Amino acid sequence: MSQYVIAIDQGTTSTRAIVFDHSGNIVSSGQKEHEQIFPRAGWVEHNPVEIWDNTREVIGSALSKANLTRHDIVAVGITNQRETAVVWDKTTGKPVYNAIVWQDTRTQPIVDELAADGGVERFKQKVGLPLATYFSGTKIKWILDNVEGAREKAEAGDLLFGNTDSWVVWNLTGGTDGGVHITDVTNASRTMFMDLETLAWDDEILAAFGVPRSMMPAIKSSSEEYGTVHTSQLLREVPVAGILGDQQAATFGQAAFDAGEAKNTYGTGCFLIFNTGEEIVHSKNGLLTTVGYRLGEDKPHYALEGSIAVTGSLIQWLRDNLGIINSAPEVEQLAASVEDNGGAYFVPAFSGLFAPYWRSDARGALVGLTRYITKAHIARAALEATAFQTREVLDAVNADSGVPLTELKVDGGMVANDALMQFQADILGVPVVRPKVIETTALGAAYAAGLAVGFWKDLGECSANWGEDKRWEPQLDEGERDRQLRLWKKAVTKSMDWVDEDVR
Repeated sequence: MSQYVIAIDQGTTSTRAIVFDHSGNIVSSGQKEHEQIFPRAGWVEHNPVEIWDNTREVIGSALSKANLTRHDIVAVGITNQRETAVVWDKTTGKPVYNAIVWQDTRTQPIVDELAADGGVERFKQKVGLPLATYFSGTKIKWILDNVEGAREKAEAGDLLFGNTDSWVVWNLTGGTDGGVHITDVTNASRTMFMDLETLAWDDEILAAFGVPRSMMPAIKSSSEEYGTVHTSQLLREVPVAGILGDQQAATFGQAAFDAGEAKNTYGTGCFLIFNTGEEIVHSKNGLLTTVGYRLGEDKPHYALEGSIAVTGSLIQWLRDNLGIINSAPEVEQLAASVEDNGGAYFVPAFSGLFAPYWRSDARGALVGLTRYITKAHIARAALEATAFQTREVLDAVNADSGVPLTELKVDGGMVANDALMQFQADILGVPVVRPKVIETTALGAAYAAGLAVGFWKDLGECSANWGEDKRWEPQLDEGERDRQLRLWKKAVTKSMDWVDEDVR
């Protein structure tokens, strides 16, 4: 009987379940989008109950499409949108508030309050992260401070916190009936509460945020048996054995296991991760220091990360908010109908600017407009914004590592866009390489789970599955590349200093 691993990919816009075989190929999948909730400007929420309902549905869909049962599945791996915070009541199993999404900026006053004593890098040496609205910590504090009765319940030990990995695992393993409350080191490293050296929650930082330690999940490795699926679920008694935050999972799925290897994922946002091995490298150029992965009792691997808030979600915005396109794939055809951007540059600082600037006062800007500009130029400028932002992050990685990358491995939904990938190679000046399996986020979670149960015997077996699908070589003249980068950087400055105290 053939055996498989199933990965649950709980992403920002949808939840997927993907079944993989031993060669790392996709056997079947199920996917369902969830609602994006925008209660007011800068606020972004998800309904955790909807996410859990969708998780169960997509598992059933993936199994039925391939005519599989739980007996065919050797392990479950989980990957997730990181930093999106869920707080729930452990006695009822119900969230006390919607999940606050990583893109949400409502907690800026909390950031300012905490930064008043020591600046935005107050905890960075210990946790690898600057104070920012991006990370889970301020979101938990906001819920405790603003949801009626939440702080009292938390201090009584009745509330649990987790990124969406913890929420899914807790429900999958039984919820109020013995559910396991855990997270892995990669997700824990995105809360602002985990010491990178000890891999433990830091009581001093928890106290500074006013978050009771009793809320926090137990920190586990990325690859071990955490528990089994509850008997009430389709996958009952199958081990849950791998957890990786989505960007670390994509790096793992790209088989970038060793120091000096890197990948860039093009999804809702864009995330470039550079593996620094067992060494903790503190960035001097606006990057984050994070945990890359930890297998069982082995030493952890660390990474530098360049996080870009808005890339694929900019294309969604063109579709849903402006109606310039009817479907996301149309953007490529529209952009290809013009020779260049016509002088227009789009800085999508909808959630402020992330790496390498970390400017919460920035907002989106479309500059260089003339009457010549059409919606095709705007579509092209939107696509090019992804490539420009990636170039700035890659420059920071090269500066921090001292070893310039000679090629960039890419994955995620946007890498199907040939025009974008060619422009990316052009603006980087190095080749861009797409693997045969572009669902590397789910594949990474599958690898982590499969390694824990012996489905794959070691990392070498996983590496052997990686295969190149397509490569784009840079074709742009160096002088033109420099000119476009100069104009892009000028456009970025126009997005800054926008948010004053009276701006809502």
